[in-house]
Amino acid sequence: MNCGDNLYIWQAPDWPRWRYDLAALAEPMAQVSRAQGLLLGRLADVGLGLRDEASLAALTDDVLKTSEIEGEQLNVASVRSSIARRLGVDIGSLAPVDRHVEGVVEMVLDATTQHARPLTPERLLAWHAALFPTGYSALTRIITGGWRDDAHGPMQVVSGALRRPRVHFEAPPADRLSAELRAFLSWLNDPAPSDPALIRAGLGHLWFVTLHPFDDGNGRIARAVGDLLLARTDDSPQRFYSLSAQIQRERKSYYDILEHTQKGSMDVTAWLRWFLDMLSQALARAHGELDAVLFKARFWRDLQGTALNERQVKVLNRLLDGFEGKLTNRRWAALAHCSADTALRDMRDLVELGILQKTAAGGRSTSYELKPS
Repeated sequence: MNCGDNLYIWQAPDWPRWRYDLAALAEPMAQVSRAQGLLLGRLADVGLGLRDEASLAALTDDVLKTSEIEGEQLNVASVRSSIARRLGVDIGSLAPVDRHVEGVVEMVLDATTQHARPLTPERLLAWHAALFPTGYSALTRIITGGWRDDAHGPMQVVSGALRRPRVHFEAPPADRLSAELRAFLSWLNDPAPSDPALIRAGLGHLWFVTLHPFDDGNGRIARAVGDLLLARTDDSPQRFYSLSAQIQRERKSYYDILEHTQKGSMDVTAWLRWFLDMLSQALARAHGELDAVLFKARFWRDLQGTALNERQVKVLNRLLDGFEGKLTNRRWAALAHCSADTALRDMRDLVELGILQKTAAGGRSTSYELKPS
């Protein structure tokens, strides 16, 4: 496999003794810490309800994007409803339950809201079982809620044509997993760790995804492990920023830096610098998300006493929550579950109230948007 030379990081003689240049990472860590403090400071000045809204937005983004990284598209309304139901946040009508959505939500919330609990093999296996409730990944039967056994060959991350696949990474043999996981979990649950907290989040993510202990779902669970360690850093069960969403935006560089690191030495400074940069960008975007939450609160406060029907409230909330695409008559009818004529009356009423306005395009392309306040 490796022609006598170390090919993967787990084959290094000093595995898993991580090395990094702390001096080179000092400024990126300080930048992330400042951004965390600024965000938490802003959140301290808003009410509990708005904090819950901000957390709901961040967690929804996290669940959606950690799945998108693996090429799986989840229904936004189902994800938001599932999280809101568990957090006790009132968002009006709830979307139907989707068992695939429920599994990802359960894992992400368990990792973050229960971050202080030790991470155990049983907990990891429960996360995996929640991700694959049918026992299948797409059309392939997998070991669900259990470690991989390599019965069909080594665990490899590949791309390209089936006849000539490119191997990006090969994980440690299955017969090493028991010892490897014991070492990993002992490190993760250490009550007096020697590594800085932010560094531990980056190392935990990298370490788990390198072990690749499951048939599928390793990336999502590795990001949940990172989220758990970040929640310990913040010492808060509420999440107000999404690292997974930032990783999804930088998906190619994510896989590139992983491959480079997993084929390198035990010096993982480059990976940690990339990880901290993603954290910094995620925190910067969280301020924009908080601005949106505050705008929504002001929007409804200004409309107090305005007579709106249930359909109008529902669709306006969808717009305020980041509706994608054009709001046409047909889209309104689909969102509100009403006829096209009813949708047109609803929108015209809102235009007369000064809440909506037509976009520049007209005719058959007529669409509407929120009128700037």
